[in-house]
Amino acid sequence: MPDEDHDKEATAIGRTANWLFLRVETLAYMILGVMLALTALLGIFSAGVSLWGAALEHGDTDSVVYTIDRLLFVLMVVEILHTVRVSFRSGTLVCEPFLIVGLIASIRRVLVITLESSQVNQPGKWTTDSHDMLNATMLELGVLGLLILVMVVSIYILRRSDIKP
Repeated sequence: MPDEDHDKEATAIGRTANWLFLRVETLAYMILGVMLALTALLGIFSAGVSLWGAALEHGDTDSVVYTIDRLLFVLMVVEILHTVRVSFRSGTLVCEPFLIVGLIASIRRVLVITLESSQVNQPGKWTTDSHDMLNATMLELGVLGLLILVMVVSIYILRRSDIKP
């Protein structure tokens, strides 16, 4: 009989711990969701201010680059927010949204590097340091291109697989 009492007690403790951890997890997801939503709103506001500044300066390239960077950042945050929502609903972690966030982040970096390096080619801005920066930039773009290819193939394989979340 003592073993049965111990098993019942252990089961009750397990249920209580499960209930408590579920509540803490729910609270954490809610707080994370609110913080991500606020981050997205601040990013949109920042991009809007930058875009307005670019319009006032008749297409200032630096402002346009910053605006594109901010908008892609907001897109990443919204995708993460979607991932949190899906995880909250299903109770499982789905890997495809994380691959999409990584893909957006990589493409964002490629665009920013490309836009920034286009500024170096302007007359009077080319220096000996620019050559070293160009080599490092080309290496980074190559690695990012490979990373983008790997993530696209991974997303394709996930969507074609028979395992559905």
